[in-house]
Amino acid sequence: MPIDGVKNLITVGSGKGGVGKTTVSVNLAIALAQMGQKVGLLDADVYGPNVPLMMGIRDTPYAMENRIQPLEQHGVKLMSMGFLNPGDKPLIWRGPMLHSVMQQFIRQVDWGELDYLLVDLPPGTGDVALSLIQTAPITGAIVVSTPSEVALEDGRKAVLMFRQVKVELLGIVENMSYMIVPGTGQKIDVFGQGGGRRTAEAMDVPFLGELPLNPEVRVGGDSGRPIALRGEADEQAAPFFEMAKRVMERCAGGRRKAPTFSIED
Repeated sequence: MPIDGVKNLITVGSGKGGVGKTTVSVNLAIALAQMGQKVGLLDADVYGPNVPLMMGIRDTPYAMENRIQPLEQHGVKLMSMGFLNPGDKPLIWRGPMLHSVMQQFIRQVDWGELDYLLVDLPPGTGDVALSLIQTAPITGAIVVSTPSEVALEDGRKAVLMFRQVKVELLGIVENMSYMIVPGTGQKIDVFGQGGGRRTAEAMDVPFLGELPLNPEVRVGGDSGRPIALRGEADEQAAPFFEMAKRVMERCAGGRRKAPTFSIED
């Protein structure tokens, strides 16, 4: 069943951790918001919720008329387990509990009217992703990888997982594609070159673009001031806005039907 008021539900996933999936989710959400879209970001990485830190907000949500009110920061509505379980205390939950919290985050949060609700999934192809996919119709999925073969091997598994559960792939994003040496302009391919584009072509998946390995992106995430806040005209932030435009183009067809699938399909 669709989420009332939400036009496009987009998942952002990866086959493995450490590829910058949350960084991509946060900056994509801000870029879309700065382009005039109404945007929400659901941090579904319940075991490692980093969205509160990256968005610079540590408040606690409250309920109104039995609906959880999302927090808002940088023009984006937010919900995260990090708001409900703050600090360094680990979350030790089994699958059924994860399914329940996904239902609550999707159905009991008052998201209001949104053009895009982005969902930052945990790495891998486990319970949270499957629970979400079975809960609401998803417009499409984004897979984040680096150019390295190790990351791409797991990224391909994420692509195949989304295909198996009949979720359309909006595209692959290659993060940490290259680094520009300050002061020299020299381009260094730290994790290899072109792996994301080649994988997208081989798997017949759209390629959403390359994002550089940029120390200022890291600083923005650590400080709660993501680099996309600088705006489209900023050279460092521009790649995220280009990615956002491609995502909007891919979503132009509108909301898809809820997937019906069996894990054995």
